[in-house]
Amino acid sequence: MFLVGLTGGIASGKSSVIQVFQQLGCAVIDVDVIARHVVQPGYPAHRRIVEAFGTEVLLENGDIDRKVLGDLIFNQPDRRHLLNSITHPEICKEMMKETFKFFLRGYRYVILDIPLLFETKKLLKYMKHTVVVYCDRDTQLARLMQRNSLNRDDAEARIKAQLPLKDKARMARHVLDNSGEWSVTKRQVVLLHAELERSLEYLPLRLGVLTGLAGIASLLYLLTHYLLPSP
Repeated sequence: MFLVGLTGGIASGKSSVIQVFQQLGCAVIDVDVIARHVVQPGYPAHRRIVEAFGTEVLLENGDIDRKVLGDLIFNQPDRRHLLNSITHPEICKEMMKETFKFFLRGYRYVILDIPLLFETKKLLKYMKHTVVVYCDRDTQLARLMQRNSLNRDDAEARIKAQLPLKDKARMARHVLDNSGEWSVTKRQVVLLHAELERSLEYLPLRLGVLTGLAGIASLLYLLTHYLLPSP
């Protein structure tokens, strides 16, 4: 099995593309959901965040106040690095658990929905394929203004706060262009899914695991056959 990192930008249509992949039966892991999960009360990351940033980052119910925490690390690289050093290992562990579940179910590839895939680069080394849901700047601006009821200046400010989609597209192995009709985008998704399903890149890991399991089974057989007393 191999991993596919999928990203996009605000109002580029990434969520809609993810829905198509899911309708096609693909395994999808939302890294943002995992990031929120690992900082819940009772988890190691939650305890370490409180130790590092104080109880002021807690809501009344004990959850992390994401806005307060975000304000604390804003424009403070050292504090941001500290937070990342707490959360990223936990995110990776949870991500691997979810991936392994899909591996056991026989999926050939797993899509990881990672909003900041190219910005942080933390997970890039694990991705066999990278996909960007792209649309041109004018289309992105118009969609954002309509979707969020924003004026032009506010919409442009939100787009400028992110890495430009054209830069992400240059770094990605696959680009799904969502600038035009949705039917065209959907066809691109279907074709990419077919390409990934045909890929044999999942075989080395699966064969390696099966070989390992066969070796363990053989060892257990020898141990029980030769070391345990006969009835």
